[in-house]
Amino acid sequence: MLPLPPIDLKDVRQKLATQFRPWERSFQFWARAVDIYTGYKVFQLRVSFVKDAKKQEEMWERQHEVAADKIYAMCSDMGGFFLKVAQIIGKPDLAPAAWVKRLVTLCDHSPATPFDAVQLMLETELGRSVGEVFERFDVDPIGSASIAQVHRARLRGDKSDIVVKVQHPGVQDLMMTDIRNLQAFALYIQKTDVKFDLYSVTKEMETQIGYEFDFMREANAMEKIRKFLYENNKKTPVVVPRLIRDLVTRRVLVMEYIDGIPILNLGDEIVKRGINPSGEVAAAAKQKILQSLTLAYGQMILKNGFFHADPHPGNILICKGSKVALLDYGQVKDLPDELRLGYANLVIAIADGDPVRALESYRELGIETLSTCENEQKEMLKLAETMFDTKLPPGVTMLQPFSEESSIKKIAVQAFPEELFSVLRTVHLLRGLSVGLGINYSCAEQWRPIAEEALFRAGRLKGKDIKARSRRGGLLRLLWRN
Repeated sequence: MLPLPPIDLKDVRQKLATQFRPWERSFQFWARAVDIYTGYKVFQLRVSFVKDAKKQEEMWERQHEVAADKIYAMCSDMGGFFLKVAQIIGKPDLAPAAWVKRLVTLCDHSPATPFDAVQLMLETELGRSVGEVFERFDVDPIGSASIAQVHRARLRGDKSDIVVKVQHPGVQDLMMTDIRNLQAFALYIQKTDVKFDLYSVTKEMETQIGYEFDFMREANAMEKIRKFLYENNKKTPVVVPRLIRDLVTRRVLVMEYIDGIPILNLGDEIVKRGINPSGEVAAAAKQKILQSLTLAYGQMILKNGFFHADPHPGNILICKGSKVALLDYGQVKDLPDELRLGYANLVIAIADGDPVRALESYRELGIETLSTCENEQKEMLKLAETMFDTKLPPGVTMLQPFSEESSIKKIAVQAFPEELFSVLRTVHLLRGLSVGLGINYSCAEQWRPIAEEALFRAGRLKGKDIKARSRRGGLLRLLWRN
């Protein structure tokens, strides 16, 4: 009888840990999500017995602080997909101040993969040793996000620095597990508290994030957007990195290094340079930054339909002369023409304050609603402004889907096209940036000329209509000075 081969206990433990890790993460998510959710539901009952409005507000602030700590701990401990969740909900217009204060620091901070694993990934993907390809390669990454981390390096025989984006090993399976857990939670929430088709939103997130694991696709998207912006403008509104095409694989992406500061550090940089943060110079710089981003996104979404769909602060650099660089093209969206033109129609409705046109646009886009209020047209326009414009409606300072006075409570969104979620998310991220920069502006008003051009080219607007609207729009564009 042959002796049994020796058992590698370390290997067995590692395989078991890998096999059971999705179950462990599922348990962690549900334990924490239920704790946060029930905490709010119990609090809502408790605060309903308090009649004093000021005391109620103080109680809500304390509750938000408690929840913020729990949400931060969950996103930080679990990482991966939940860092993206933090990016989505941690914006001044969408979440309570306590949440924003805690979650904003999670934007671009994820545990780094050890260098030996990075080196193995590079050599496997590129087919050469790190020393053969790079003259210099910084071991410590510039940043590490949920899917990949980036290193500064220099190619052999070159004088310019480049950036190497390397995917975290094994992250895809865990992230898909997280998304499916969130989908189940979204189904419950939309049936009990938020009358919005959250499930379709999470399905589109699943599709978009799935694309992020293919760096070849990202490279093609980056080149396509770079070409579009450079060809359609005398001077491109945003800088798009140049690829090193022969060093791109499914899990490794090499591009030019762009020197700039993260937009989140802009305030500190202004102070550091001795500029008054409240003065005219700082205001002009912030306005130029927002104008550049707004123009770029208006052209991408409405003129081209193919756009960068992830403008969170970690993906935006501010370069010399207040130029804006847009990074990370893992999440892009190619809108079908019917949705692109339907959204162009909605943009004009919002810019004109036209509730009838807004309602027509919702139907054209396939957004199904159920009204439970008397003044449906007024609330429909308010809902459109809240969802698809950077400037919040009068009297609204943040989105509060649990509030009985919110438009989402009065007009339930029963069906929402998955493909439109990327537009919704992009607008909300732009709104978060505008709030952070202290500028309250309407992207719909700024995008109106681009929307009109798109509809004119499609034969849905006549030249005389565009001219009439342009005269009215001239006054609205004074908002940049407000």
